[in-house]
Amino acid sequence: MKKYLLSILCGILLLPGCNYLDMVPEKDIETIESIFEQRTKVESWWKGLYGQLNLLFSGFEDNIAYLGADEFVTCQELYSSTLYHLDGLKVADGLQMSQNPYGSIWYKMYVIIRNCNIFLENIDHTYNMSDDDRNWWKADVKAIKAYIYFELVRHYGPICLIPQNMPVNLPVKDYQLPRQHVDTCFKEIINLLDEAMEYVPKRGQRISNYEHTFCLEALYALKAKTLLYAASPLFNGNAFYSDFKNKDGELLFNATYDKNKWLLAAEAADKAAEMCVEGGLTLISGASGKSTKLLNTMLDIENMTFSRFNNDEYLLEWKYTTSHYKYFLPRLIGDEDNYDSQALGCLSPSMKMVEMYYTENGLPIDADITWNYANRYKLGSESSPAYEGVIPMNTAVVNLHLRREPRFYASIAGDRMYWQRGTNTANKDYNLLVKAHKGEEPWGTQYDFIVSNSWQNINGYWLKKHLFSWFNTLGYANNLQNNETAAIIRLAEVYLMQAEAWNEYLDAPDSRVYDPLDKVRERAGILPVREAWGSYSNNPTKVTTKVGMRDIIRQEYNVEFAFEGHRYWNLRRWLIAHQTMNEKQYGWNVIGTTDQAFYNYETGPVVVWSSNKFVAPRDYLAPFDAEEILISGMVQNPGWGGK
Repeated sequence: MKKYLLSILCGILLLPGCNYLDMVPEKDIETIESIFEQRTKVESWWKGLYGQLNLLFSGFEDNIAYLGADEFVTCQELYSSTLYHLDGLKVADGLQMSQNPYGSIWYKMYVIIRNCNIFLENIDHTYNMSDDDRNWWKADVKAIKAYIYFELVRHYGPICLIPQNMPVNLPVKDYQLPRQHVDTCFKEIINLLDEAMEYVPKRGQRISNYEHTFCLEALYALKAKTLLYAASPLFNGNAFYSDFKNKDGELLFNATYDKNKWLLAAEAADKAAEMCVEGGLTLISGASGKSTKLLNTMLDIENMTFSRFNNDEYLLEWKYTTSHYKYFLPRLIGDEDNYDSQALGCLSPSMKMVEMYYTENGLPIDADITWNYANRYKLGSESSPAYEGVIPMNTAVVNLHLRREPRFYASIAGDRMYWQRGTNTANKDYNLLVKAHKGEEPWGTQYDFIVSNSWQNINGYWLKKHLFSWFNTLGYANNLQNNETAAIIRLAEVYLMQAEAWNEYLDAPDSRVYDPLDKVRERAGILPVREAWGSYSNNPTKVTTKVGMRDIIRQEYNVEFAFEGHRYWNLRRWLIAHQTMNEKQYGWNVIGTTDQAFYNYETGPVVVWSSNKFVAPRDYLAPFDAEEILISGMVQNPGWGGK
């Protein structure tokens, strides 16, 4: 038992090398003292801390938040694959467990914390580095600890705090640390970030080898995000956990709602936005090389999804660790120019997300009086030149795909929609028209029924988001050697945090709510929120109330950050996952050979998956491994068994 505990509290993590993610010790015989004598080895240790975080949080396979909500559907072959381990899909179906939990980060995070503490305790002994670099590196590692604590809290709730490493010769009982009150955990995160702010450079002041590290703007954004979580219903007055206690009877949650927490979050978000403006961060906009306004706006949105440490709206970004693109890339068998044997094409955006995107007026599809919501599953056509190159003109297209916002067309590909793959020339049309009916090569299925042993798209939609540089005029030529990055924090989130926090604090929304929200909407190519709701909605007053704006802001989160791993956490912190995660998943009849058959004779989509499950309050917090509970002496999270 003691050996196991010490492996967490005293272990040295040897992280796998990948570019900027290498880690010492290089030789087993080296000691901590000898490693921390030289700057180069200390720097490798520092980079290695990011290496493990990178592996855990920037890959679709390892980070269950990407696939653990209701944003995707897939075929049985991928769902059950032993070759591809997409554990988030299992979590979405309520199959999380306390025996070897899916997506568990507990042990891994505490090993990294142990190595953070080793770094902080020994870097003062490094002889060949300047005080400025020493202060910066120490501050950055404090920021890493803060980030780790934040991830642990939103995974598990109350956690164990390790301000410094413990000696190795203590009695076993001294290593059995209790969980701390969740508010204490949030305060520790804020304290670490505040300490780090004095020495961490602004984004524009870092040199090229350190783009993966925290910049000052990211610290302010993470502080705002931490306070936003602390104010959110999951952690602020949650009746589910009103009697959740340590074994000694100490309460771990406050049952009383504290409105002032929203004020702290709002002020922190305002400061983060101010720092971002000062640092030159901006939402990507202004594309002009395309033939229509819509196509240019779509290009802005596509550019937003792509970075190699050079995106002006990314505050914190880490390299993708695995080629998740293969799950989304269309499997275009028979297309010599675009087929790739690695492409599976069967991880699809859900119908729920297809319908989540707004109309062209920036309204939910059921709220826009100019949009044909009642007939959305019937066939129509498009004739406006504004949609040239996006929708085929004067062709039968389901109404659901017509007159939608630019983010919809930039992110979703469906039947009789164009997939833009570059700027057309006089000699070459790079648009691909999606034809998804059965037998329509290369998009449509070739099977007569939904099979369980093939990479089959089961709902008739493909994800374009995340594929901007992959499925382009170069075909499938690009791959991970391009060092593309995942956005851990980006500027649009800062603006939405401002809008949400102020809306929850104020009695009625004002410019502090509307203005930051409109910055996100402007880049998305839709109307300001008050104009959209006042001029085109069936509920013009909704935008004037706290409750109404709460719904509006939440949908803006869902749209702007669709398929980026945010919805998983937002549904939990808003305490609404049990209301939304138990719904069946729908799609089109992909074995239909005609418009009428494919669209289920215009009666609406068909059920393609029915296993989604969320149990409250159990699934709001992840379980600890049952063995860890036995060894550590901690209390297990509610609903997962154990004491």
